[in-house]
Amino acid sequence: MTKINNSPNNVLEVKNLETAFKIDGEYYNAVDNVSFQMKKGQVLGIVGESGCGKSVMSLSIMHLLPRGIGKVRGGEITFNGTRIDQMSEKEVNKIRGKDMAMIFQEPMTSLNPVFTIGYQLQETLFNHMKITKEKARQEAITLLKSVGISRPEKIVDEYPHQLSGGMRQRVMIAMAIACQPKLLIADEPTTALDVTVQAQILELLKNIQKANDMSIILITHDLGVVAEMCDEVIVMYAGRIVEKTDVEKLFYQPKHPYTKLLMGAIPKMDEEAEVLSSIEGIVPSLKNMPKVGCRFADRCPMAKPECFTVTPQLAEVEEGHEVACLLYEESKPKEGMKVS
Repeated sequence: MTKINNSPNNVLEVKNLETAFKIDGEYYNAVDNVSFQMKKGQVLGIVGESGCGKSVMSLSIMHLLPRGIGKVRGGEITFNGTRIDQMSEKEVNKIRGKDMAMIFQEPMTSLNPVFTIGYQLQETLFNHMKITKEKARQEAITLLKSVGISRPEKIVDEYPHQLSGGMRQRVMIAMAIACQPKLLIADEPTTALDVTVQAQILELLKNIQKANDMSIILITHDLGVVAEMCDEVIVMYAGRIVEKTDVEKLFYQPKHPYTKLLMGAIPKMDEEAEVLSSIEGIVPSLKNMPKVGCRFADRCPMAKPECFTVTPQLAEVEEGHEVACLLYEESKPKEGMKVS
């Protein structure tokens, strides 16, 4: 199990997090016993296929799970030294948007189509700062300019549908950084954008992070984005962390079979291939999640019989490199672990 060391240098500490969704009257874990920590100013990448729990984990941190359907039912979330997992909605509202903020996947659906860009930016400022309307408008224009939007004096009075996808994403970033948060969660910030705009958005995020010494959780399935942006990386599969290390080790010394297959699926400029490598099978659904064993076992080309009956634990196999796989002696079951 990952050790969480409480430290004043940690902006975020997640310990044994369990987040569940209600399906047919029963709750099933979408995030299962996840632990990690983030230092101030760090960029942490979270990667994995769709359905592995990346976005659910971020919504858990932000207290944005759908009411009546999703809930955090175990573990601890500590932000800036304060437990936030048990906070009331009123308490969370004081820090959400101010000290921690989030950029969502779809800027068109995240922005309200009936309000101007300026109104939505100013709303964020009014919620967390004592500021006049005139000052808020000027601040909104400054924010738009800071994220590379030309003609901000005009854009501030326009509506989301009047902007391109790249401009809408820049507006979402402006809203997220309006109060200079200590933690920014970016959930697939370059999805549905063309390659040129993607590069611009990533460069913008990098510059903002350096300028404000901001911590960023970058959720993506694009390993190229991870290589460009991140200091450390968490690889998730079926609601659990299977590998965690710094970005250089992940690319040059991947250890978990799932991570190796993800790396193998990246097109390489110096190699000719008619067909790209792929991972057979699909991520198990919440209702059909294996109760014991490795959740990747039925898709793993290196699986052994015990992989289906023994649950591997995330353990350090070398300094700064944690893996949950029975192929490594350090992550084999210890006394007290469940074996069917």
